[in-house]
Amino acid sequence: MTTKKVERRIKIKFRIRKSVNGTAERPRLSVFRSNKQIYAQVINDLTGKTLVAASSLGLEKLAKVDQAKKVGELVAEKAKAAGVESVVFDRNGYLYHGRVQALADAAREGGLKF
Repeated sequence: MTTKKVERRIKIKFRIRKSVNGTAERPRLSVFRSNKQIYAQVINDLTGKTLVAASSLGLEKLAKVDQAKKVGELVAEKAKAAGVESVVFDRNGYLYHGRVQALADAAREGGLKF
């Protein structure tokens, strides 16, 4: 990636994080997308603790969008087991399109509210 593209995403990320904060009642569902993998974390920003995490490591036989759907289902399942019902979605500077959207839709179908 070019540095301009990375710098643009980081600017957008900080602009989003000004308004999106996770609490104990509504933690933040943060998404990180690399070229090969996608990662999701449910974070309580007040304590700085990650409550739940899921990634596409080990799902490399699937297409990227299918990997994202599986990660969304997995993070929703783990969050429900941890007692988290609703979250605040943090797209982390990425466009709400493609893999990020697939992960969010799968998490909603898994029972998370945001």
